[in-house]
Amino acid sequence: MSKISRRKLIVGGMSAGGILLAGTAAKYSNELYRVGEDLSRVTHRLLLRNNPLAREFTTRDISKNFPAIGTTNPESEEYQRLLHGRFVDWRLSVGGLVDQPRSFSVADLQAMPARTQITAHSCERGWTAIAQWTGVQLSRVLELVKPQPKARWVAIHCADGWWDSYSLDQFEALHPQTMLTYGMNGGDLPVQHGAPVRLRIERQLGWKSLKFVDRIELVEDYRQIGWGKGSLVADEYNFQWYGGV
Repeated sequence: MSKISRRKLIVGGMSAGGILLAGTAAKYSNELYRVGEDLSRVTHRLLLRNNPLAREFTTRDISKNFPAIGTTNPESEEYQRLLHGRFVDWRLSVGGLVDQPRSFSVADLQAMPARTQITAHSCERGWTAIAQWTGVQLSRVLELVKPQPKARWVAIHCADGWWDSYSLDQFEALHPQTMLTYGMNGGDLPVQHGAPVRLRIERQLGWKSLKFVDRIELVEDYRQIGWGKGSLVADEYNFQWYGGV
């Protein structure tokens, strides 16, 4: 058996120690990250507790140019097939911790009581645009599937692979201005803005209003999805998960 030199032993020990320290640092970094998220959410709710609605505007305020960023036409074969068929076969599945999982067509959503609101979209990239949105309140859809008592979060998944999570309460998922929208500025929702259905959550930054919604899942803890940070942007791009403004 060959002898292990003292230098190799020291270097090996230092490498192992470095890996251990890196793992420990990552663990505490994640915990601090979660503490920061919780503080942001609690502070936001405290400040807005007496101002429950985002400001709504008039048709005169609608922006002439509303930028379409991120995915503007998902490349998946399934989405392209649905687009070619004018979304007649599109279905929104809603399941997870619910008693009555269901799926909804665009026509099903349009048959529900509609809400129209004119609101500002504040993009994390620094621009703001105003548009008119028409759709159904997310709370109405969730009411139909009967969430179970242990359901605390709503995870929304999209045709382009994006996803995010929202608390199942009146501040986020059940907020009256949180909608599944199928109309924009008096017409159908354009493809570049998320057709056939996109989410609007008006008291949070733009990236939270997901486009191309195709599946909703109710869960007990958002940390069970993906890498446990609450959304794709938090998992992949280190964005803050809670986007309250």
